[in-house]
Amino acid sequence: MQKLIFVNLPVTDLSRAVRFYEAIGCTRNEEFSNDQSAQMVWSDTIFFQLLTRDYFATFTSRPLANPADAVGVLIALSHASRDDVDATTNAAASAGGQADVREPQDYGFMYSRAFADPDGHTFEPMWMDMSAMQASEQ
Repeated sequence: MQKLIFVNLPVTDLSRAVRFYEAIGCTRNEEFSNDQSAQMVWSDTIFFQLLTRDYFATFTSRPLANPADAVGVLIALSHASRDDVDATTNAAASAGGQADVREPQDYGFMYSRAFADPDGHTFEPMWMDMSAMQASEQ
């Protein structure tokens, strides 16, 4: 089986979250979605499973963190270009998220920004030119 990643995220408003993730480039997989959960496909190997907070709580005995108050994970997503990084970040802001929750990082061979979804989960869209990075190491 191909290695896949499924990122489970608790959300306060499932419909709002689905609209947001569609705006940043995900598609909804109806086969794994219902009134408590929606699977959002980022790529052939990366999936975001959006779960209502009550439903998410059934999978753990630990208290749920509020991502608007504390960061528990930064989710970096690779992009094909710097322009794609900007487009995704701008789409996130237009869809109810918050763009540039930290300063953009530009190292020449690597460029990234950061945004938060409407619930406060933090994402870092990034682009890297591996050939330029390797050349700078020589």
